[in-house]
Amino acid sequence: MARGRFFFGFLLSLGSALGVTWLLRRIRRQSRVELYFEDGSMLAVNNKSSELSQKLTAMADELVKKAL
Repeated sequence: MARGRFFFGFLLSLGSALGVTWLLRRIRRQSRVELYFEDGSMLAVNNKSSELSQKLTAMADELVKKAL
């Protein structure tokens, strides 16, 4: 009985760790542009929102590649 609980706990822990790792890698792959305005407000745009956001993130990626 104790061995079965240990095995179940181990599998649950392993599955949780794999799930968190997968989510973090998925989040990291998303490109995001943050626009800061003079009044102090900020707008964050990711590459999956709309056509305009995809163009903005593509331009930002090009600028970063040229800067490096």
